[in-house]
Amino acid sequence: MHPISEEPCSDDRLSAYRPWLFAAAIYNLAWGGINILFPSLYFDLISIEPPNYTGIWQVVGMFVLFYAPAYWWAGRYPARHRHLVVIGMAGKLFGPIGLVWSVATDDLPAAFGWTIITNDLIWWPAFVLYLRDAARLCGGWKALLTGD
Repeated sequence: MHPISEEPCSDDRLSAYRPWLFAAAIYNLAWGGINILFPSLYFDLISIEPPNYTGIWQVVGMFVLFYAPAYWWAGRYPARHRHLVVIGMAGKLFGPIGLVWSVATDDLPAAFGWTIITNDLIWWPAFVLYLRDAARLCGGWKALLTGD
């Protein structure tokens, strides 16, 4: 285990992912902010009736918004904040799983899946490659997943 003040790994090869991490931060800031301020907008765009409780959609926007600083920190220091990307990738895996479940149980229409493309799927290649490289360069998968 590394002391807090010590850089866990300092391989410059993770710096190649900075543009993706900064883009994720900006995207999450914009998407989260828009859905907080205009909770019916997405429903209007995909032509489905917004729920009577748009406040829950604003909460989703807040969760997405709060990923923005995490991705920004990871972009600034890709080796130091790699665990934040692990958490982000988990969300990008479970979002589509939740959508499939919700569509299969008729809780959401399939059109709702458009948000999965931009919130999750387009980020998979960069995040998977980043995590692969972070594991390889910074102590392996066990170290990455246990926070060592």
